Amino acid sequence: MSKTTAAVKIDGMTQDYALRLPEEPLARDKNIRDPERTAAAILAAAMREFAENGYGGARINEIAARADVNKRMLYHYYGGKDALYLAVLEATYVGIRSAEVDLHLTDRDPVEAIRELARFTWQYFLDHPEFLSIVSTENLLKAKFLKECKGITEKHSPLISIIAEILERGHRQSQFRAGADPVHVYLSIAALGYYYLSNHHTTSIIFSREFVKSEELKRWGEHIADMIVSYLRV
Repeated sequence: MSKTTAAVKIDGMTQDYALRLPEEPLARDKNIRDPERTAAAILAAAMREFAENGYGGARINEIAARADVNKRMLYHYYGGKDALYLAVLEATYVGIRSAEVDLHLTDRDPVEAIRELARFTWQYFLDHPEFLSIVSTENLLKAKFLKECKGITEKHSPLISIIAEILERGHRQSQFRAGADPVHVYLSIAALGYYYLSNHHTTSIIFSREFVKSEELKRWGEHIADMIVSYLRV
């Protein structure tokens, strides 16, 4: 896999979807000690390595080489493979949760807020295929490391509270039906995107359609939003 490919986008220039990660930054200028930049470079390199090869296949030597540091420095910053993978896992979830805050969903009309969350989640999956890869890896490990992430539930609670507020407001305005579970709503949004991308190799063969062409990706994003809103409608 090339190390120079950019994150996938939905536009006329994108022909398909694949695991493409932005190149990690150089760890540091050889003559400058910059601990923050070094730590960030190691984390970015580890993200690539774990995303591409899974936990079992990832190699510390490769991560050090990608980050342009020696193994001793890597161990100094992160302590070893388990601790580094845990840091990658936490960063993976913090990334999407932080981006969701910038949507300001509570300032939007309820229907538009749900549509925007659906569109955003789909686009985030496209732009950050490493997210799906890391989450898949952790599921294969039966959430072994996620259980060690401090405050993981608290990191997700604000999003669920926001969705609950939108659903309640939509019900008061006679736009949404009563009783919709905000966790179910989010899981539905995520599942519709996750399954599509995680299984596109097999579904494209089974149904004889190129599901990762840009026009198909765009249509599916709108399909997700339409399905979720239709489910919630009175």
